[in-house]
Amino acid sequence: MSMTPDHPHLPISRVLPDIGAALLAHRRAVLSAPPGAGKTTLVPLHLLAEPWRGDGRIILLEPRRLAARAAARRMASLLGEEVGETVGYRMRLDSRISARTRIEVVTEGVFARMILDDPELAGISVVIFDEFHERSLDADFGLALALDVQSALRDDLRLLVMSATLDIERVAALLGDAPVITSLGRSFPIDIRHRARPAGERIEETMVRTIAETHAGEDGSILAFLPGQAEIVRTVERLEGHFGRDTIIAPLYGNLGQREQDAAILPAAKGTRKIVLATSIAETSITIDGVRIVIDSGLQRLPVFEPSTGITRLETVRVSRASAEQRAGRAGRTEPGIAIRLWHQGQMASLPAFTPPQILSSDLSGLVLDLAHWGVCDPKDLHFLDQPPVSTIAEARALLVLLGALDKDGKLAPRGRLMRDLALPPRLAAMAASAAEVGHGREACEIAVLLTEQGLGGTSVDIEDRWRRFRSEKGERPQGARKLAARLATKLPKGNRQAPSPAMPGQLLLHAFPDRIAFQRGGRGRFVMANGRGAELPETERLAASDMLVIADVTGRAAQGRILAAAEISRTDVESELPGAIVREDQWVFDSASRQVRARRVTRLGAIILDEAPLPRPTGARAAEALAEGVRELGLEALPFSKETIQLRDRIGFLNRSIGDPWPDMTDEALLARLDEWFIPFQGNARGFGDINPGSLADGLASLVPHEVQRDLGRLAPTHFEAPTGHRHPIRYDGDEPVLVVRVQELFGLKSHPSIAGGRLPLLLELTSPAHRLIQTTRDLPGFWAGSWKDVRADMRGRYPRHPWPEDPADAAPTTRAKPRGT
Repeated sequence: MSMTPDHPHLPISRVLPDIGAALLAHRRAVLSAPPGAGKTTLVPLHLLAEPWRGDGRIILLEPRRLAARAAARRMASLLGEEVGETVGYRMRLDSRISARTRIEVVTEGVFARMILDDPELAGISVVIFDEFHERSLDADFGLALALDVQSALRDDLRLLVMSATLDIERVAALLGDAPVITSLGRSFPIDIRHRARPAGERIEETMVRTIAETHAGEDGSILAFLPGQAEIVRTVERLEGHFGRDTIIAPLYGNLGQREQDAAILPAAKGTRKIVLATSIAETSITIDGVRIVIDSGLQRLPVFEPSTGITRLETVRVSRASAEQRAGRAGRTEPGIAIRLWHQGQMASLPAFTPPQILSSDLSGLVLDLAHWGVCDPKDLHFLDQPPVSTIAEARALLVLLGALDKDGKLAPRGRLMRDLALPPRLAAMAASAAEVGHGREACEIAVLLTEQGLGGTSVDIEDRWRRFRSEKGERPQGARKLAARLATKLPKGNRQAPSPAMPGQLLLHAFPDRIAFQRGGRGRFVMANGRGAELPETERLAASDMLVIADVTGRAAQGRILAAAEISRTDVESELPGAIVREDQWVFDSASRQVRARRVTRLGAIILDEAPLPRPTGARAAEALAEGVRELGLEALPFSKETIQLRDRIGFLNRSIGDPWPDMTDEALLARLDEWFIPFQGNARGFGDINPGSLADGLASLVPHEVQRDLGRLAPTHFEAPTGHRHPIRYDGDEPVLVVRVQELFGLKSHPSIAGGRLPLLLELTSPAHRLIQTTRDLPGFWAGSWKDVRADMRGRYPRHPWPEDPADAAPTTRAKPRGT
């Protein structure tokens, strides 16, 4: 097939031959083309005519379903065909392909499944990664897999990475220094204006005012970018009644049905204007005809995964400079436009250059499961543009072992193969696998689809209520979701046991979220989860009165999360579904109020104590371990260190700072990290801080010094200095150098400077008056005698006339006494 006159001549048309030639010669290429260049539609159509394609299919990856459908429709219309003929699309809930289809537009997640299920990508000639700058986890993973396939199995496979804004050099390097083709964009002049949002004003208020003013003063349709669905809904409510029938207000976000999304991007009818309120879904890949005004909130909502809790929260952040340029470019697609940014112009420089890649801040349990299926245990074995964080990979692997998907060596277990085949997040796949064993596989798959497709069954927090609504919900999207659940259920094995009773969502979800079993604590709507984290529901919610919940979705920072989806359960449910979850054990805990060790017998579920009974106060190793927890909680300063023990710690620490190994580190951080070496073994008889013998702390600290150098401690860092008077004075080692505080009269007659370590290290002398007030600091006593002593003597004779102040202290007799009366 070749380009026909019906195909529009767009900026990308000039470089189409270069793209085909680069893929022929190098098999890999990078295309940099700004918005409006025509890359999404014209590049695949052009590649249809390339001889090297043969009869192989062209796969075009799009980051969103809306963009995939729009791209397929546009290409089909240019060919004068319907979608599903030469050009089709494939996504999770909807596919339009046939035996004739040669260009398949697929969402990025679908492609990852395609390549995992068929590593040779049979019948596919070229894979095009569109809008790669969005850096979704699926796109990064799909490209890494495609590079692996091309290198090992399909040297004839072609790969093309396209983007409007992209770190071109890094991507080209990842593709083995692939050739870079650059295209101009089709963009009319855009008048960029800045209107900073007043401090403290909600973004919806600023947006409504700006839309109203711009609508009144400018012609054309408006595309307004807001961070999320909630802000869009509130903005729609505030705009009602502002405009006449000639203006249509159209929301556009991911939870809308296909028809509502498609309606939002259609051109406004003749004689009418449209105001589209969109999330980042409208940032790339689609053109909304008639839009010549863009109003950008400058905000976006991104998921941030916390590995320690296994919870993903949505965070509202500033857009990147690349996103701001993409959004503004929507205004100049078909005519000169206006872009109004709701922030101060000076803030542009502080915006990040690009949106952070999802691989750095996402739950990677699905990725780790897919890697194991691919035969890869270490992500470094594949070519990722950004390697995933080691800590997040470790947490994901631990979760998959807990769910039975991986063995202890990280290899795919039989249960893991079943879970991967389900194309569900690992937690929900584990739920479906467990439910299938008791004949509830179909119900579990329905709940899984319900939780992965937002908006199905309404917006209730109560999953049982949403599930009931979903099962009878009308419309194309819920019907497609139910069919998907049915297809997933066919992949599950038949259970060995017949379902004893109807499926209850809470019982099923226990197998997906055992760490999010929650008990009401602190009043209505306040819960504590098994992972130790708090979560809340508004008191008006029905579930707020429940004693126990299993929480499927929660968001928020710190200790108190906001519950988004949950189901009611009972303790009996937990005991029957997860018989090993509730444990009974004896615990030795530190009570910070009394500073004592308490013993108790507890029944617990994760971090939640269900029941407890006191036991006699213990001694021994377990008590010492509990005391160590108290030290970690209260700090070393809570321990009864004697002056001698503090000096011992300072002496050893000084040698560590001066010499290093083998002298141990005596800082708080180091000692807290080694409590099991110097503290616990020496506290066998202690039940509380009051029982700790200061001498045991000294013995413990001394034990950290290797035996072969213990004898050197007294020589290298002596405890005292013996003055010429015969008096012994302690040496301080708490600073960078050893310090001796001594009355100046006690050093009379001393002709050399006091030192330690065999004379190699001089002491810092803090010389004091008879009243023990500092009069001089010196590291050179003979120099002091010969120099500034004269001025000190003159001052001191007047203040302390009864004490000796000889002209030549180096030859005077040391003393601790005043002169006899009358002398």
